[in-house]
Amino acid sequence: MDPKNRFWEIDLTRGIAIIAMVAYHLSYDLNYFNVYGVDINSGFWWYLARSTAVTFLLLVGVSLTLSYSKTKIQTPEKNTYRKYLKRGFDIFMLGLAITATTWLLLEEGTILFGILPLIGVSIILAYPFLQYRYLNFIAGVIIISIGIHLKSVTINSPYLFWMGLRPEYFYTLDYFPILPWFGVILIGLFLGNLLYYNSTRMFNLWNQPKNPIVTLFCLIGRHSLPIYLAHQPVLITTLHVFGIIEFITQLP
Repeated sequence: MDPKNRFWEIDLTRGIAIIAMVAYHLSYDLNYFNVYGVDINSGFWWYLARSTAVTFLLLVGVSLTLSYSKTKIQTPEKNTYRKYLKRGFDIFMLGLAITATTWLLLEEGTILFGILPLIGVSIILAYPFLQYRYLNFIAGVIIISIGIHLKSVTINSPYLFWMGLRPEYFYTLDYFPILPWFGVILIGLFLGNLLYYNSTRMFNLWNQPKNPIVTLFCLIGRHSLPIYLAHQPVLITTLHVFGIIEFITQLP
């Protein structure tokens, strides 16, 4: 999409979230490779990771409403669903590629149903909800509440982890099950239809500032998917090149 036709504040927010994600994963890598002890399971880094994930998923919902309001004008209804089905499937398959890569490279902690599979499935599941506002907020709160409750529940079956129902010794490095995280995307749909109804900003905001930092962050926000896919290989390769980690020798 032409940057002139985008909402710069959404790109800016997404760009800030991308930078926060890269910072978190850098600290995660330093801890994982025993370079520097970082407590990533509590305190600042835990809150940074969670707030970044919530921001991304809210923006997924907002962006879906913007896309839908434009698509429904240009595309017949039956073809509209196919568009979101294909988009969701493509993103889900990218997530599976990450799963396969971590399965090959890591001794334990294979990424199972990380954020990309969640987004892929959610794009498909969200289609019937795209035009609603307060219903999405209510449904989102309910789904989040159920998901939080399920965190303390374990089951014998290993096949429902994608829903949020995990076996007792389930372990993965990245995990975003449908419950509760689809609820966050539904709340994003609510915000999108509330704040950008029919792709029209429903509040007053100044034009994008002529500031190089804002421009850079907006640019990053417009290319969030390729940056997400590339950032970990780039981080690990950079740390290896500078001798900070010995990646090859630490593979299983």
